[in-house]
Amino acid sequence: MTKADLMGALTGDAGVTALFTDEAWIARIAEVEAALSLAAGTAGAVATDLAGEAAAFVLAFRPDMAALQARMPQDGLPIPEYVRQLKEAADPRLHPALHTGATSQDILDTALLLALARLNDRFDGEVTALATALDDLNARQGDQPLMGRTRMQAALPITVRDRVSAWGAPLPRHKDRLAQLRPRLEVVQYGGAVGLRGGPDNRAGGDAIADALADRLGLHRAPAPWHSARDGLAEYAGWLSLVTGATGKIGQDIALMAQMSEVTLSGGGSSSAMPHKQNPVAAETLVTLARDNAGQLALMHQALLHEQERSGAAWVLEWLTLPRMLSATARSLSLCTDLIGRVERMGEG
Repeated sequence: MTKADLMGALTGDAGVTALFTDEAWIARIAEVEAALSLAAGTAGAVATDLAGEAAAFVLAFRPDMAALQARMPQDGLPIPEYVRQLKEAADPRLHPALHTGATSQDILDTALLLALARLNDRFDGEVTALATALDDLNARQGDQPLMGRTRMQAALPITVRDRVSAWGAPLPRHKDRLAQLRPRLEVVQYGGAVGLRGGPDNRAGGDAIADALADRLGLHRAPAPWHSARDGLAEYAGWLSLVTGATGKIGQDIALMAQMSEVTLSGGGSSSAMPHKQNPVAAETLVTLARDNAGQLALMHQALLHEQERSGAAWVLEWLTLPRMLSATARSLSLCTDLIGRVERMGEG
């Protein structure tokens, strides 16, 4: 087991990690390229039978991964080498239906949005699962007395239900926010070299391809390319940080309650020096992930600064930051739901 595996077992999420492997990226790139071939046929840019043949070729094509990796430091992204290999392997008569009118960013951004759309279905379900776990905790322990604390000092008596209900209060709002932002976020990217789609003389044709591509991939249509307008991703990053802020608040409260013997948890962490201890590791991890996501959010806002029509520097910053935030959010939601289920007792006495 590598060091990354050890640390990932605490703070990572296998499902998110799987979305960003080389194999997963290539599968989504092929999905987008094949859909683009079909969209070009739908829009009349190429013959429909040629489009179908090209799409089938794309889905069957297996690129030389070593060559892709070797070119990555020079090209800065995998698409140029992927398309070179694709066209080299294809019958030349298919070339007009391959990568039609697209630039590399169109393919990668759309491939990313396919991953986010699928992950958002999971996030929506996991927010619901956490809310249900909190309701169950209230049913079990809600009537127990508890000392309310303000500014970390004893204030007035409350019940467990009062505190747990406050934990759950943001969750319906987070579900609403996600539902509202998904149409702004999960949009196709198709703009060509400088965002003119079909070019200055054929913009309508490019718009038709973009709309057909969105429909084939199950994404929302985009009235214009968003190569340098990254507010949708920045807004989404804010949502991720809000969610981990909610789970981090729960974790922080449970860690403090464990210190005061106001909560008993099953499956606490052990100490190498003090066998009698049961450390609230899960609660502490929720705090860490929330703080990390809050810090990463600032970097996603830095990535809003795309110079001119497209940026390489800001784009790569997104690649470094967003997967980390996705993993933190996924881990926090599953970990928090599990932690709530492990509460054996909450309250005074």
